[in-house]
Amino acid sequence: MLWDVDQTLIEGGGVTQRAYAAAFHTTTGRSLIEPWQFDGRTELAAVTDVLRLHGLEPDRDLVDAFTEQIVVELRNRADDLAANGRVLPGAAAALTAVGASPAVDQSVLTGNLYPLAVLKLKLFGLAHHVDFRIGAYGGDALDRTDLPAHALQRSSRVLGRRFTGADTVIVGDTLRDIAAARAIGARAVAVATGPHGVHDLQEAGADVVLADLTDTAAVVQAITAPS
Repeated sequence: MLWDVDQTLIEGGGVTQRAYAAAFHTTTGRSLIEPWQFDGRTELAAVTDVLRLHGLEPDRDLVDAFTEQIVVELRNRADDLAANGRVLPGAAAALTAVGASPAVDQSVLTGNLYPLAVLKLKLFGLAHHVDFRIGAYGGDALDRTDLPAHALQRSSRVLGRRFTGADTVIVGDTLRDIAAARAIGARAVAVATGPHGVHDLQEAGADVVLADLTDTAAVVQAITAPS
């Protein structure tokens, strides 16, 4: 069971955007002019794209420096994030209900870098629901569709049994979450709490689309129903 983080479980209240702008300025000496796109991309893809949009070559050293500074800036703003961000309605109850099944192992599949995923879920009291060792993160690959393979490999190594797409459910709010599920034949549950409406998520091929996570029974049904 793999959950997206931003706009699925939590909302950052604009703090993340400010952290990224500060990180860009510290790393490059320039102001961030082009808007940062939060649309389900991995952190590596977003960093690469924003550097190119500003006429900078995203070589390994620059990408590493930028991503490291993003972590620094968001950690420095942890109190601001806690004060201005929020857990999305129903998220905590959904995590609790799904995690109550002994047959389910929960983690995340997120565009966030690993330390940022941990930071965000700890700040909002959700970290104890997930096993971060078996997730996939925005530093693992450029393309989000490559992330599930990392989660499956980690799950097999940590938990001692082989997982496949047929054993997996991915929940998220973007078209890229759905594409990631499709890449491994996993069940795709979409929530319309991000940039896309119910119709767009249905058209993208989600198995189930929910308006949000507030109906805990509906969330559990969407996740556990046979494909």
